Amino acid sequence: MIRALSSASTGLEAQQANIERISNDLANVNTDGYKRGRIEFKDLMYETIKAPGGQLGAGSTTPVGIQQGMGVRVGANHKVFEQGPARMTYHQMDMMIEGSGFFPIQMPSGEIAYTRTGAFHRDPSGKIVLGNGAKLIPEITVPPNAAGISVAGNGEVKAALPGGQEAVIGQIQLVTFLNEEGLSAAGEGILTATAASGAPLQGVPGENGMGTVLQGALEGSNVNVANSMVELIQTQRAYEMNTKVMSVADQMMSATANIK
Repeated sequence: MIRALSSASTGLEAQQANIERISNDLANVNTDGYKRGRIEFKDLMYETIKAPGGQLGAGSTTPVGIQQGMGVRVGANHKVFEQGPARMTYHQMDMMIEGSGFFPIQMPSGEIAYTRTGAFHRDPSGKIVLGNGAKLIPEITVPPNAAGISVAGNGEVKAALPGGQEAVIGQIQLVTFLNEEGLSAAGEGILTATAASGAPLQGVPGENGMGTVLQGALEGSNVNVANSMVELIQTQRAYEMNTKVMSVADQMMSATANIK
């Protein structure tokens, strides 16, 4: 009965982690570029009372054994990089990646990071940056006399100059990883590479499996509210069942203690 209490307590902790994950997803349902999370559960160690295939007698073995589990734990918690819906803004500095890939950016601290959030702006020097000051790399500078810019699907950036002329001012590069789920989230839609994600693979949009760039649009959150609500109900019921197990185990221990 003590084991039932400890096993149920691990179930409560696991379901609590799942509820926190779902709540974070729902809180970011309108966050551009947000990727929903996913939790994977793993069962804990087992106590082997009788090993499968153990000796029963002379020349005979048991086809099954006796093992008692000790609960559950969170095995992994990672992002799911499914494509989010397009949200048309018609703002010339907004860019969305259709397909795989990330925009490489340089943070104000100098660290290289990556994002799917394409809400770019032009800073006082003309460089294309995010709202937090992170610069798109390679750096692209918009001329001060430019009437606007246009971004092709392959990432080529042109500026509209006086006199009806156009000039190529830069080439957007995208980055992919062998294991996107190994990226580390740093908040504000920023992701950083880790040993698990592998080294970044940079290329031109539309080539070698890279996604393409869509100007005047942002990628919405890939959180499905209906699915999240169903998960929330299932998680709540699982949490309640574990509390019920603890209650029953407590009653059984109380009955045993009160035997006269």
